[in-house]
Amino acid sequence: MGEKLSLAQSMGLKPWRKRFAEALVALRGEEHVPSTKFGLSSLAQLRPRIGIPLWMGRPYRPRTLIITNLFNHRQTPIENGWSVKKKQVEDFRGRRLTYDSHNGTDFALPLGSTVVAPADGVVVRIISEFNRGGLKIFIDHGEGVMTTCAHLAKALVSEGQLVRRAEKIAISGYSGLDALVTFPFGVPHVHFNVWLNGFPIDPFARGDETSIWRGGQPQPSQASEIVKFERSQYDSDQVEALIASCLSTSSRQELSAIKDPQRRADHVVSIKNYYPTRFDQSIMPYAEQQPRRELLDAPFLQADFDRVVFVDDKD
Repeated sequence: MGEKLSLAQSMGLKPWRKRFAEALVALRGEEHVPSTKFGLSSLAQLRPRIGIPLWMGRPYRPRTLIITNLFNHRQTPIENGWSVKKKQVEDFRGRRLTYDSHNGTDFALPLGSTVVAPADGVVVRIISEFNRGGLKIFIDHGEGVMTTCAHLAKALVSEGQLVRRAEKIAISGYSGLDALVTFPFGVPHVHFNVWLNGFPIDPFARGDETSIWRGGQPQPSQASEIVKFERSQYDSDQVEALIASCLSTSSRQELSAIKDPQRRADHVVSIKNYYPTRFDQSIMPYAEQQPRRELLDAPFLQADFDRVVFVDDKD
């Protein structure tokens, strides 16, 4: 169905030394980054019946995207460490299709599948971190909305590139430590984050909220009418205050060294959301607070998939 990948490509295992050092951060923690928490309840993430065909590059169900984890609305304190336990969980439907620290949507699909931009935007960061989501692509969609696709195998775009809805941005894999730990019974997926006003949100509507998905539910994407796109506007004083609140010397120096103000602000948002314990203040970096609005498609092509289902739904 998709591009053929080696296991090392899919998992993002190279360069070996760097990946080993990053794996130790997840297992042991480091200054201002607690170690990952796991236990017997974490075994609920293993779904060999679904995962093994996807590892082989074959669909579990023809032309179907399967959501295996949703945003947790009862997340445990991040100060205790990123938790893959399933102890305190509730998804937007009031069910338990999530885990303690999960702040995104997991779309299970075969290795080597095409990943696309969920809406018009600008690629603002591409980074591979074995301890936190493997290869990730961050896109600013304007009006305070940023998305990330994680666990990728290969990027097809570069930082600063303008992308249109349904434009190819990556090849899916299952890069990152969790793939290595759960292979071959874990489920290859793209972890999809949505941030609004600098904070992680659930794209699904809960109660009377507005959905972030176009049409109210995630649907595979297709190219649509091109509209004028404008970058999100930051408040420079709030961005600098956020950088000053960074407890990690290395992260603070990395951010301060970025000369372009827009790029520096984009990177602040991405680092703050992946390493929140490195900051002692929670500051909105944008010039104005923006409301929820229908904007996004699922980041996959309508040519490849017909529908999106929840793994806990009855057929």
